[in-house]
Amino acid sequence: MPEPTVGDATAGAVTTADATVGLAADYFQSYSVVGLLAVVGVLFVAVAFGAGRLLRPVVPTPEKLLTYECGVDPVGEGWAHTQVRYYVYAFLYVIFAVDSIFLFPWATVFADPGYGATTLVEMFIFLGFLAVGLLYAYKKGVLSWT
Repeated sequence: MPEPTVGDATAGAVTTADATVGLAADYFQSYSVVGLLAVVGVLFVAVAFGAGRLLRPVVPTPEKLLTYECGVDPVGEGWAHTQVRYYVYAFLYVIFAVDSIFLFPWATVFADPGYGATTLVEMFIFLGFLAVGLLYAYKKGVLSWT
């Protein structure tokens, strides 16, 4: 095979197709590492559960099959009523937790030049919606502990 000359334009040049194939190979190689780690993780969990199932003693007794909660023997049915009020408190907590999550990024953007007035107005609109929700909850008597 003859040696390429200095004037040969195609000698040693990388074509666009070769570059694309190289990039695609690197791209899929990155995902193959992630896939391999996922398979190893699933196998690790499966082996741990399988070993636990093979090594544990299996001696079912009526006491072992009885429902157990906090050291108290179950009495009556397993059905218990829960008041809706506790869910409302949980929802109110989530609302104000989300509010606090939005306050930190808002404070950093507020310090940037050119964003002060816009972010201030947006945050007061957001706080206004939260205040309306809190006022509604107060009017409905949700916040009174009885």
